[in-house]
Amino acid sequence: MLRKLKDLVQTTVVDESQEKENTRVINLDERERKQTYHEAGFRDSTRNFGDKTALHICLQAIYAKFQNEEKENELKQDKYNEPYYLEKAEKETEIKTKSVVIDNFNEKIEKRKTAIENLKNEIADLPNNPEKYGIDAKKGASVKFWIGIILLIPITLYLITFYVSTAYSAFFKKFEIGDGLIQSILDANAFSKAWQDGPLEGMFVTFIPFVFMGLGFLIHMFSEVKNTTNIVKVVSLFIVTFVFDAILAYQIENNLYDLTKSIDSPEFTLAIAFQKVAFWGIIFAGFIVYIIWGLVFDFVMREHKEKDKIKMAVNERTGKIKIEKENLDTLENKLHELKENMETIKGRIQELNRLINGIIIPVKEYHLYASEYMQGWITSINQNLHGSLNKKQELIFECNEAYNVHIDEVGSNNDFQHRIFLSQS
Repeated sequence: MLRKLKDLVQTTVVDESQEKENTRVINLDERERKQTYHEAGFRDSTRNFGDKTALHICLQAIYAKFQNEEKENELKQDKYNEPYYLEKAEKETEIKTKSVVIDNFNEKIEKRKTAIENLKNEIADLPNNPEKYGIDAKKGASVKFWIGIILLIPITLYLITFYVSTAYSAFFKKFEIGDGLIQSILDANAFSKAWQDGPLEGMFVTFIPFVFMGLGFLIHMFSEVKNTTNIVKVVSLFIVTFVFDAILAYQIENNLYDLTKSIDSPEFTLAIAFQKVAFWGIIFAGFIVYIIWGLVFDFVMREHKEKDKIKMAVNERTGKIKIEKENLDTLENKLHELKENMETIKGRIQELNRLINGIIIPVKEYHLYASEYMQGWITSINQNLHGSLNKKQELIFECNEAYNVHIDEVGSNNDFQHRIFLSQS
């Protein structure tokens, strides 16, 4: 550990010493360059007799020379580009970080898509293999349910017809001699006749079938939970239904008996009714069919319950698909934003590469060297040209104007320090 610290201190000292040496060399080079430009100005002015036109051409030449010197001075170019190198490194690090994030988003998106596909497959397979997904439901529950519905509808219509007719015949119909058993039970106009007799008769006949259906519904509800109390209730309801049918049969048979009895005939009693085939025919035409209706109704309700289990499972998966799609949309939007941001960063890196590969000309610095050149030019005019002082001053004034025009052209009078010539690649 101590050795590592010594190496770190030694490395730091070496770096600082190198930086000081580089600064010393740069400062020495700047002094030499200024002297060189001053001498060049003096020499060019002497050769051209201080001519302002020649000055303009010479200034362009020294600017080109300055550009070439700056281009080949890698140390200074690297120093100028240091902020660009740092920014490029930051952007490249950001690109790597965002690439990892994008990979994670792509992985999450694929997982969401796979989850959605799996849920869709489960929804398609659930009705056929509910136990595969831990659902306690029978296969083909929907088919059995619809078969039960198809059977239940005509049986229900039969019971409504039967109980409307028997209720009307038992309590309100006026029998006539010659009416047989079928005519006594099944009256095609029982419903309309009951309402013609009065609203009470009409409502009684209309709603009595629903009493039996209500009893059937109660039987189904009690039979769902198997316990002694419910068994007693179910048996009691069957007895009540049977007794009700027996009452209807007894009343109809009594009405028929009254039409045919003589003076010597005994009063109609339950014992006599039990001996009548028609009595039992009415009971079984209603009660047996009612039992069949109850069994079919119970079967339909049980199948509906099975169907509901599958439906609930399907709805649950449908809800999950909706959530997964919402999450997928959110992920894809974020991924799109990340990719757009990455493209922006890549564009900035390309721009930084062009800046780094380009040439940076310190136009403010050039102003110093150009002024040294101009001083050498004016010194030559004052020392070497013959003529009056006014003529020399006039020539110096004209040369200063040419110099100012040149400085404006290269941008040394502007606020910016550097002028950048971008690389085309």
